[in-house]
Amino acid sequence: MIRSQRPTPGNPPIPGKPKYSLRDSLLSYGFLAPALILLAVFTFYPLAYGSYLGFTEYGGARFGQGLPPKWIGLDNFRTLMADPLFLKSMVNSVKYLVIVPILQLASLAVAVLVNKNLPGMAFFRAAYYVPVVTSISLAAVMWDWVYNKDGTLNWALGSLHLISKDHMFGWLNNEYSAFWAVMLVTFWRGFGYYMVLYLAGLQGIPQELEEAAVLDGASSWKRFWSITVPMMKPTILLCSLLSTIAALRVLEEVLVLTNGGPLNSTYTALMYVYSKAFQGFDFNYGLASAAGLVVAVVALLLSAVNFRLFRDSSGEGA
Repeated sequence: MIRSQRPTPGNPPIPGKPKYSLRDSLLSYGFLAPALILLAVFTFYPLAYGSYLGFTEYGGARFGQGLPPKWIGLDNFRTLMADPLFLKSMVNSVKYLVIVPILQLASLAVAVLVNKNLPGMAFFRAAYYVPVVTSISLAAVMWDWVYNKDGTLNWALGSLHLISKDHMFGWLNNEYSAFWAVMLVTFWRGFGYYMVLYLAGLQGIPQELEEAAVLDGASSWKRFWSITVPMMKPTILLCSLLSTIAALRVLEEVLVLTNGGPLNSTYTALMYVYSKAFQGFDFNYGLASAAGLVVAVVALLLSAVNFRLFRDSSGEGA
């Protein structure tokens, strides 16, 4: 009969799978229960039910009469593919992705600048973050004043003799400029948020690496590409994912500045979802849910592309 050896300082236990008692398991799940319940009620159930509604007819008369959703399979998706307005909204949302690399490069560049230990940098960090916490309604009033025909943008361009007084126009009222004008507001609102994320990543880089590179005679540009960028790859991936998803689901700026106009030039996919579900008299929750599912699938595909691009360079953690 083989007797098991008791662990002693000279005879340590063989590492293996730890054993947990029922009491330990119940205690662990007890601590997790509040968060899991909140996630189930406010995230998982709405997600599952909204996905289900995308395959049903629900809204309008059925909703008013209290009738349950009617299963119609893929009919909502066929309707979307035949709707020019939805296709236009998807094109606009994909065009909005132009802002992602510009926003990320600008945020990273400014984060590098404000990461320096110079007098007054705390003020600049706070100033760049102010747009993030500014109410969208207040921001809309300000930017409407900027983009107005008699607003500050036309005044500045006129002062520089780039446009004449006879050619001034409302930037939000022109189908060719409204989209880019709204995109600039999105850039202004998101810039400080990503700058703070990059700043946190920069401050997590060990100072010893910078000091060693300086002693080796590396220039600032060489240190940036050889130390800062590789160490920041996980943060860059995170910010790229967040900004890509945010670009696809932009709604607030469009809703308060143009309401999708003029001539649907700023009509985005989330604007389509919102209008089908809550505007007019249709209240077509089934069609709106189907449109939301399409946007979610596109977001997942683009997220996979982001992971693919950064996987090799950001390590196993990505």
